[in-house]
Amino acid sequence: MHDADPSRSPNALAISISDGCRRREFLKAAAAIPAAMVAAQLAADQSPTAAKLPQIPFGKHSISRLVCGSNPFHGGSHLSTFVNREMHSYYTDEQVLKTLHHCEEVGITAWQSDPHRLETYRRYVDGGGKMHFMVIAGNRPEGLKKLAAGGCLGVAHHGETTDQLFKRGNLDQVNEYLKQVRDAGMLVGVSTHMPDVVDAIESKGWDLDYYMTCIYQRHRNEAELQKLLGHVPLPVGEVYLKSDPPRMFKAIQHTKRPCLAFKILAAGRLSERREWVEQAFRETFAAIKPKDGVIVGIYDRYGDQPAEDAALVRRFG
Repeated sequence: MHDADPSRSPNALAISISDGCRRREFLKAAAAIPAAMVAAQLAADQSPTAAKLPQIPFGKHSISRLVCGSNPFHGGSHLSTFVNREMHSYYTDEQVLKTLHHCEEVGITAWQSDPHRLETYRRYVDGGGKMHFMVIAGNRPEGLKKLAAGGCLGVAHHGETTDQLFKRGNLDQVNEYLKQVRDAGMLVGVSTHMPDVVDAIESKGWDLDYYMTCIYQRHRNEAELQKLLGHVPLPVGEVYLKSDPPRMFKAIQHTKRPCLAFKILAAGRLSERREWVEQAFRETFAAIKPKDGVIVGIYDRYGDQPAEDAALVRRFG
């Protein structure tokens, strides 16, 4: 056995090798040192402190600036029927629960969905889940008491309905529904794809807690697009214009109420390249208020999207 070098610091790692020890055994022992260090770092990264995301006030509560969206959970890709079917086949009830628990592990503390997912949320809570639950709902008061009793934190008037009522000059109908949400004891929100809706509600002074703001006005019809772009050949399907986000960001900045920006990746159209994803997160957080957050749909079939999105929010949010 070789003697230890007395000149070494007592903190230095010494490995004694017997004369009969094979070289590969020594290399194996040495390789275990960085592996142990990596394992220790991974354990630290998964600690509650490391998992915490930037927070925003939300009523009397605090939620992470990243909210789990759920269009992929019910097969709503806004891309194609094929992708819709792929998402729907993947997201069984059990897989939704698994994804929600993983979202919580990486620091996400709120889930935005539809009223029909209330039972899934209750199963999630019964399994130890602690995320908040909020929904978008239509213009009908039925089911509000059930949502409140089931632990729903807030209800936002559904953006598609909101925008159609606004275009027809009937936006005040939304306010009547919001009063019923308030009476049921939940936070009151409005979802919209149109900056003009935010500006109109702000001018009316409604009793409102938050907005859900799509940064792309994706539902323009052909006449509306031609008025905006001129009589040019239009693509098939939903149109996502690069000029839309600045318009919504301006409306977000003009309201003091918290806004949850959604479709920041243009319903997956900006997910094709890593640099596009990073740019979308960076530009969104640079443009919204410190009290605002983002809702991002999670489709974790082929990668760890919850962890990837959480890392981007820690970086830019």
